[in-house]
Amino acid sequence: MQKARLGFENQTLREIVHASVGSDTVRVRLSNAYGQQMLDIAGAHIALRGEGSAIKPGSDRVLTFSGRKMAQVPADALVLSDPVKLAVPAGADLAISIFVHGPATGAGIHYGAQETSYVVPGDATGAASLPEARKITSWVFLTGVDVLAPESAGTLVAFGDSITDGAHSTLDENHRWPDYLAARLRARRGSEIGVLDAGIGGNRLLHGGTNARFGVNALARFDRDVLSQPGVRYVIVLEGINDLGHAGSSAPASETVTADDLIAAMKQLIARAHEKGIKIFGATLTPFAGTRSPGYYTPEKDVQRKALNEWIRTGHAFDGVIDFEKAMRDPANPDRMLPAYDSGDHLHPGDEGYKAMADAVNPAPFK
Repeated sequence: MQKARLGFENQTLREIVHASVGSDTVRVRLSNAYGQQMLDIAGAHIALRGEGSAIKPGSDRVLTFSGRKMAQVPADALVLSDPVKLAVPAGADLAISIFVHGPATGAGIHYGAQETSYVVPGDATGAASLPEARKITSWVFLTGVDVLAPESAGTLVAFGDSITDGAHSTLDENHRWPDYLAARLRARRGSEIGVLDAGIGGNRLLHGGTNARFGVNALARFDRDVLSQPGVRYVIVLEGINDLGHAGSSAPASETVTADDLIAAMKQLIARAHEKGIKIFGATLTPFAGTRSPGYYTPEKDVQRKALNEWIRTGHAFDGVIDFEKAMRDPANPDRMLPAYDSGDHLHPGDEGYKAMADAVNPAPFK
């Protein structure tokens, strides 16, 4: 697999996404966030995904934007498609095909999508399958799929870094902890809470990414990725481990932070969520002793992690607490992740670890 190339011209991107809830009406969000030039979308389709790059027969729908079959997206802007009728079962995979007339520099990129998408030359937006496609594991330009839901429905945003993004989970299996949580919520009778995964690998609360893949700091992206999303009622915040780990490792030592610095940043997120009537839940940071990135873990950094976790549990600032640390730590060595849950790098969970994280979330408040 390749990471998405940043340049596109006269190409179709068929991007695969997983719907957490079902509906009979959908629309997509295309973003030129952090782009440097106009994005020329000359055509777009949505369909139910079959196998691989194929779409299910009879499900293909043309997308329009303000009644037009094309869209021009200025730098750093967002466009919404017009709603289209399509019966989407809860938990279904969707294929969104975008023809970039170009030239265009990739923007709104989610690099570590843990999902295979497809790129071919020319306009293949309506093609039944793309057998000669180049495979990528990033989402480009596509930043969301909205479903029409009754007023009783709502959205829960999982806001975080690579652990929320599902790094090291099995490719194409939707085994991120927000996916497992969405399945649990769907299983409840009468539940209409969709889960939006706003995790970005390498993301930090207080500093920008050490490269473009890590995104801007969480304080800067909170409006775009949480507050401006449709129907948001709840947000779970799992951020801070990279603020501790990157400093003096992949980022300058001058970016070293304390637990008090992270607490101050979280209080800002709490205030901004409450201003919009959104309930915000704090998640404790998982153990990371033994992680293989040189300098990422130190005993001094772990002292700060534990202090932050203690505040999350006892500070009564969040509307609720999700104790991921307790769920993931090894009772025999509490500074480390339980081996059965470890992907092998001692920082990111594997599939079983992500499931354990979702199982640690009490679903009762999300209704």
